[in-house]
Amino acid sequence: MRKGRTVLEAKRYGIHSCQRTDSLLHVARKMVASDISALVVVNPMGELAGIITRTDLLRACVANENWEAQPVEAYMSTDVVTVTPQTMLRDVANLLLANHIHRVVVVREEEGRTIPVAVLSDGDFVYHMVKDA
Repeated sequence: MRKGRTVLEAKRYGIHSCQRTDSLLHVARKMVASDISALVVVNPMGELAGIITRTDLLRACVANENWEAQPVEAYMSTDVVTVTPQTMLRDVANLLLANHIHRVVVVREEEGRTIPVAVLSDGDFVYHMVKDA
């Protein structure tokens, strides 16, 4: 991983998202279709509300026979680790390791609102490690 690179330099913008009220089956289908492991949960104004992962879906399936109909808000995490586009990649790597997580949500502040613009995962780091080697 090249020293001095920021999130903005390493990651294309764009997120896969869902709403709190979406069903877990809808979310699972979206993850499978896009080959991703998490969706950013946004409110109707596009603000960050949380994140839902494949692990959350697995937890729902084990806990509830009718998992498919459950709303995202019942299993999503609202304590999301975020960074800005200007955050250094080394700092993001340290956040992932310190918090034992696989991804952070990249956000920008817009008129007092927290708007998600990208997700940076451990897989993105491995990509850059290989690319820069």
